[in-house]
Amino acid sequence: MAMSSERYSQTPLFVRAEVVIFTILGDRLGLLLGKRGRPPDRGRWALPGGFVPIDEDLESSALRKLRENTVASGVYLEQLYTFGSPDRDPRGRVISVAYYALIPADPAKQTSGHGQGRDAGWFTIDGLPELALDHADIVAKARRRLVSKLDYSTIALQLLPKTFTLRELQDVYEILLGAPLDKRNFRKWVIAMAQLEETGGERRDGPHRPAKLYRHRFPGQVAFFR
Repeated sequence: MAMSSERYSQTPLFVRAEVVIFTILGDRLGLLLGKRGRPPDRGRWALPGGFVPIDEDLESSALRKLRENTVASGVYLEQLYTFGSPDRDPRGRVISVAYYALIPADPAKQTSGHGQGRDAGWFTIDGLPELALDHADIVAKARRRLVSKLDYSTIALQLLPKTFTLRELQDVYEILLGAPLDKRNFRKWVIAMAQLEETGGERRDGPHRPAKLYRHRFPGQVAFFR
């Protein structure tokens, strides 16, 4: 039976922007969460997000949430998916447009402390607390999207600082994939992408001989290959 236009007009519709903010925490993928200070699920951890004002577009809303919760700027942001199950939010008919952002593994680009007055903190992806509403589903989908792009794009470079070693780049891939990679084959593949350049004479000290430093030839951009 078709729903009448009268019933449609009586159903308020709300739109939110939620942002999955990833970074690298040591040898784990990290995720930024904020503790909810109001119902529903008050006191549970949730993704940074909020209702989209009538005069603001979706991406601007997501960027604002990113700025409110971190001190990062110019980071990678991509629209992920629209979550719209009728019963996903007890407040009413709420549709969430989710984004995910990638922040370089840099201690200076951590959380700003409090977004909208909520406690905020970083968690490893395999050590998440119970999340509010359907945010666990949003996180899972964002992680799958990120991993799926590793074999045909340079998206992993967005999780690295401006300069890095090839070992550090391989570490990021292994963290995201959850598996070790052959060093020789990985380096052949990375060099073949032609997206990296040596910094020129700079090296980073380590347990063995100093390693060459590289940088992304096109910082802030993600190249796609097929």
